Amino acid sequence: MRIYEQNWMQVEAALRREDRAVLPLGSTEQHANLSLSTDTILAERVAVEAAKPLGVPVFPALPYGISPYFRAYPGSISLRVETYLLVVRDILDSLADSGFRRILLVNGHGGNSPVQGLAGEWMADHPGVKVRLHNWWNAPRTWGQVVEIDPVASHGSWMENFPWTRLTGVTLPAERKPMVDLDRVRLCDPVALRALLGDGNYGGYHQRPDADMEAIWKIAVEETREMLERPWE
Repeated sequence: MRIYEQNWMQVEAALRREDRAVLPLGSTEQHANLSLSTDTILAERVAVEAAKPLGVPVFPALPYGISPYFRAYPGSISLRVETYLLVVRDILDSLADSGFRRILLVNGHGGNSPVQGLAGEWMADHPGVKVRLHNWWNAPRTWGQVVEIDPVASHGSWMENFPWTRLTGVTLPAERKPMVDLDRVRLCDPVALRALLGDGNYGGYHQRPDADMEAIWKIAVEETREMLERPWE
């Protein structure tokens, strides 16, 4: 359930029987022809669908992440690493103060990876509280389904093109874009990266049939739910 569907008294009562919570981590950055909020939309939606049958509350997704390389694309927002980690730390502190003891971070953006180190450091300072990071899109079963459908999949390509990340009135290219050289990507400043990528798709088709996307999404929701259900000790 989404936390905004409850008031504080209901949360307090629920905490007597449920100490798990989910915090989706997203970003606001270019995704080629898809929504700038793609990572946020997907992280929150997969979290909500996974947690709802379990009655676990899902907090609003953190909509900004670490994306300095996309700053030449208008609308892309990036937090400094230290800023991002301070924000996540403060949120974890607040969740622990509320009484949550098992916290699942559902991450939708690869650039947010420094949060993994933070989680370990934070738990060392908060005995009795567990934090688990789940990169939903490249979890084993989900990524395996992506590769089975089409191994040429990347940022801004078909693998992020779900009905809820598409934009009305936007025509997508039909051809498969060659994969970019990732070694070159890692050496580019924002202006050079935009010149290298063009529309922002790293490589692959821009869209595949909805049946393919439904197959991926079903597994992604199941795999995310498994992260909540598996033992925390």
